Amino acid sequence: MRHFSCAFFTTCFLFIASISSGQQVMNYSFGEGLKFVAEDNSFAVKCNFRFQTLYQGRYFETGDWTESLMIRRSRLKFGGHAFRPNIKYKLELGLSNRDVGSGNIPESGPTANIVLDAVVKWQFAENWQLWVGQTKLPGNRERVFSSQELQFVDRSRVNSRYTLDRDIGIQLHGKHKIGRCAVIEEKLAISTGEGRNIIVNNPYNGRQYTARFEWLPFGSFANDGDYFGADLEREDNVKLSLGITADYNHNTVRSRGNLGSFVREGEEYVASNLNTLFIDALLKYRGFSASGEYAHRSTFDSKNPEFGYGQGIALAAGYLLPSDWELSGRFTEISPANVSSINQASEYLIGISKYVSGHSLKIQSDFSYTTRKLDRDFFMMRVQVEVAL
Repeated sequence: MRHFSCAFFTTCFLFIASISSGQQVMNYSFGEGLKFVAEDNSFAVKCNFRFQTLYQGRYFETGDWTESLMIRRSRLKFGGHAFRPNIKYKLELGLSNRDVGSGNIPESGPTANIVLDAVVKWQFAENWQLWVGQTKLPGNRERVFSSQELQFVDRSRVNSRYTLDRDIGIQLHGKHKIGRCAVIEEKLAISTGEGRNIIVNNPYNGRQYTARFEWLPFGSFANDGDYFGADLEREDNVKLSLGITADYNHNTVRSRGNLGSFVREGEEYVASNLNTLFIDALLKYRGFSASGEYAHRSTFDSKNPEFGYGQGIALAAGYLLPSDWELSGRFTEISPANVSSINQASEYLIGISKYVSGHSLKIQSDFSYTTRKLDRDFFMMRVQVEVAL
C-alpha cells in the first residue's frame, strides 16, 4: 500500500507538470482546484485534494470517557471532459485509513478499497445523461451530498444504517422544466447490488434497481444548492425540493445491500431481497435551511437477523448568519424491525459551524446526546476542520 501511494503521487506530479508545460492553466483559485485544457479542447483535467481532521470525545452514562483524533477523510479527485465536452468523467480516490477500509470479501480476505468513483457521464441529449461506471446510487439526498459539503460534522444515523451507497453499473439522469418554473428530475440505475470494488461473483446473480424522482415546484436552486448543506447562496426566493427513491436489491449477500458484512451460514452465502424506500425534502430561504429524510427497509424472504431492516427519520434545520457562522440542529431516530441486528437509537444534536470560505475551508462542531435501547447512552462532542484545495 505504501509503495502504491508513493508511485501514484509521483505519477500525478509528473502528469500535472507535463500538461502544465504544454497546456493552458484555465483557473487556479482556492477551493476550485487546478484546471488544464488542451489547445484543441479535446480534453480537460481538473484536480482537487481535500482532507478532514476530526476530534471526537464520548462520555458514557457509566462514567467512561473515550476520545480519538483522526484524519476522517482524505480524497484526491480528477474530473473534466474527454474527446468532446459532452463526455465527462470523474475519478475519486480515498487515501485515509477510514477511506480505504476493507473489501471484507471472505475468499480474498482484507482488500484495499481505494477507488470511490470512476464514472463516465455522456450527455447524449439536451436533458439526458447516461452514466457508466462506479459512483453513488441515486438514493437518499443526504448520501448524495458530498462529504465536503455537509451541514454537520457527518451524516445522520438514518444514512449510516439504510443508505444505498456506491455501486457499479449504469444510470440514466434526466432534468425537465415544467410550466413557468417547476423542475422535474428523473434518475434510474441498474447495478450489481454488492457495493464498490467487489470482484467476487454473486453466486445468486443478483442485481439492484433504483429509481428516484425529484420535484422542485419553485425552480432550481442557485448553484445546485439542493445538493449541499446550509443556505450558502442565501436564496432570494423560497426554494423547495421533494424527492422519493425506491430501490430493490435482488439476491444481495451483504447485510445492508451495498454495505455491511457478507452473510453466510457455514460455507454457504445467505441471499436476501431488500426493498428500500426514501422520502426526503429540502427547503432554503435567505440563510435558513430545513430538511427531512425518512427511510424504510424491508424484505419478504429472509429472517436472518444480520440483514438490516427497519425505518428511520432525520429532521434538521439551520440558520446562516451574515458573519457566515451557522447554528443548526438535528433529530434522528432509528427503529429497527424485531429481526434486525441494528440497535434502536435516538440522537439529539446541536451544531455550530464557521464557513471561512464556503465548504472549502470551514470549522464545524457539534454536541449530541444519544439514547440506545440495547447499549449505553452517551454524550458526544466533535470538532472538525475541512480543507479543500
